[in-house]
Parts: sequence; structure tokens; C-alpha cells
Amino acid sequence: MEIALTILLVLVTLICFLGGANLLIKGAKPFMPTGVAVPPVLDDLLRFLSGIYFGLGFLMAWVLFHLREVNDLVYFIGIVVIFSGLGRLYSRIKVGTAGKYFDTMMIVEIILGLVIIILKWIS
Repeated sequence: MEIALTILLVLVTLICFLGGANLLIKGAKPFMPTGVAVPPVLDDLLRFLSGIYFGLGFLMAWVLFHLREVNDLVYFIGIVVIFSGLGRLYSRIKVGTAGKYFDTMMIVEIILGLVIIILKWIS
């Protein structure tokens, strides 16, 4: 069980580092229609949240190296992953679907968070 939990946490760590770095570098421009100026507030907010996302990767890496010592922190990590999926669900309800890829990621995030919590509870 611990190996499966470690693999899932490595996956979350990579997602944080790669996803956060990607959004930090790109900003909001790729998400805007062609020819539409990027509102500075939107770009600022996206890069701020991307910095948090990227920074969480360092916390996740630390957790991986101290997995036997952190105990209950793993439950909170599972909750964070679940809420990322629930955030996508709320967006889908309020604004509509962002596409099949994002709907799939929403389901994966909710299930991944639940599996992290269950594996930690079992081990």
C-alpha cells in the first residue's frame, strides 16, 4: 500500500511542478481569444495562483522524502486534490464545460484524492 501511495504522491508532485511552471510561464494570454488583450488583473491572478501551485510541488517533494513521518498530512493532501476537482465541477456547473479533457481531469482529481486518503487510512 505504501508503494502505491508513494506513486500517487509522486504523480501529484509532478503535476504541481509541471502544471505550475507551465502556467507561470504562459500566463493568461493563451486562454484569451486571438486579438483580445489580456486584462492585467487576470494575468496577475493566474500567475499568483500558478506560483502557489508550483510552490506546492516543493511541499509535496518534502512529503515524499518524509512520508513515514508526516502521517496525517497525507489526508490533507488528499483533501486538496479532491477540492481541485470539485473546483472544476463548480466551474462546470456555473459556466459550462471547458471540454472533454478538463471534465476527465475533474473526475481523475476527485478519484485520485479519494484513493490517496483511502490508501493512507489502510496503511
